[in-house]
Amino acid sequence: MTFLKLGSLFLSLSLLLNLAATSSAGQSGGGAIAVYWGQNPGEGRLSKACRTGNYDFVNIAFLTAFGGGRSPVLDLSGHCNASRGGCAALSRDIRTCQKLGVKVLLSLGGGDAASHSLDSAEDARQVAEYLYNNFLFGKAFSRPLGRAALDGVDFSVAGGSTRKDRLHWEDLAGGLANYSREGRKVLLTAAADCEFRDRTLKRAIAAGVFDAVWVRFFGGATCQYSPENLLPMKLSWERWNAKAKAAALFVGLPAAEDAAAGGGYVPPENFTAQVLPFVSGYPKYGGVMLWDRYYDAANGYSAQVKCEVKDCEVNTDI
Repeated sequence: MTFLKLGSLFLSLSLLLNLAATSSAGQSGGGAIAVYWGQNPGEGRLSKACRTGNYDFVNIAFLTAFGGGRSPVLDLSGHCNASRGGCAALSRDIRTCQKLGVKVLLSLGGGDAASHSLDSAEDARQVAEYLYNNFLFGKAFSRPLGRAALDGVDFSVAGGSTRKDRLHWEDLAGGLANYSREGRKVLLTAAADCEFRDRTLKRAIAAGVFDAVWVRFFGGATCQYSPENLLPMKLSWERWNAKAKAAALFVGLPAAEDAAAGGGYVPPENFTAQVLPFVSGYPKYGGVMLWDRYYDAANGYSAQVKCEVKDCEVNTDI
């Protein structure tokens, strides 16, 4: 499966909620907002997050363990106990989100990178089969999130540091992409560090199977936002747009100052005044990814930038 060429981009955007529907530089209201949910019980129910109308994508985080013969572990940090079947009740919330037009994905990764690794292409194939049958459109008897079929899979994985590393993430992404059918696309997204190329996912992104990449400009990266010097962030965004084989790119930001160790927080007013006019001028601009729902609910970040990022009515009851 090859990556979406720019000439056919707008056809795919009907499936991707108009990720990159900005046909002219600086046009506001042409993006989408993605958020991570599942790592703090204080963030509230998944369905409530979707009912705000502030999000177009929600990544359920995380499937922390898989591959290498491990038993898969879904860790939703206090929301429910998947090992006892307690997360199946989320199926109703997932369907509520989908009826509201929100795409819901399972996020792979988080936690200890050693707990999620792939030994071979065959290992990746088996994990793809497990994900399809247990979270996507397959028919496994016992599904951790119940009968609702998620819209896709998000890669928020870590590990790997040398050019020689063969991590097989491209094999997993390709295997999942092969499950797409007409009218039933498996959406694939990836969270990548802003330093191009992301060391962990460089092969997978180069394979061109991801529909969107959330480019993370926080966590101590040299290219993260600084109000005194926007040049590193701009150069990184330019390079991602020129080189990345993905249909759409999102600016990944912490939703509050305390949301990510290492900095990178952009106050909402600075984002709309300094960052958005620049990033939205690129044809692959898709919108904003926020970490995470807990901090966004506390800080109201998505509500403050929504009218500039996407079509607006602001719902302040977040």
